[in-house]
Amino acid sequence: MNNETSPAPGAAPCPVSREFAMRFTSSTRGARLARRLVSHRLDAWGHPYSGDANETLSLITSELTANAVRHGHVAGRDFHLRLAETAGGPHILRVDVTDTRSERVPLLSTEEPPGDEESGRGLLIVAQLATRWAVTPRVDGPGKTVWAELWLPGEAPAPSPISHFPANA
Repeated sequence: MNNETSPAPGAAPCPVSREFAMRFTSSTRGARLARRLVSHRLDAWGHPYSGDANETLSLITSELTANAVRHGHVAGRDFHLRLAETAGGPHILRVDVTDTRSERVPLLSTEEPPGDEESGRGLLIVAQLATRWAVTPRVDGPGKTVWAELWLPGEAPAPSPISHFPANA
């Protein structure tokens, strides 16, 4: 497990002070449990349930885990969630959701789906709520990790473009 998070491209990583990681069944039940456990862990770390940080990161987690179940599901494989909070330097909360499908990389469009489409807006929500987010190849096997960071008030995040790895890489 990576015990550092990078605040900006090219910047020195910030050490992680707290971490929660767990595998969940790739089902709607697993996604719901992941969101609830993230909210509970954030509350235990001093970010109350009704606080902005908890509500925002819970919503981001909900979108990322729903996508892992819907688009990253491989029969018999779970998705992995990691929640981290940095120590020293910028105060950052980060959630990583890893699945085992590398060929289904999410489109990182900032445009809303046309017309009455019932899906396709989840990552637009993530893009609006997160300070930074991206998609990276899974380090220890096939698949990908979609991550999002939330910089807490009082920090001045360096803007960074949305990035992802090519689908055929």
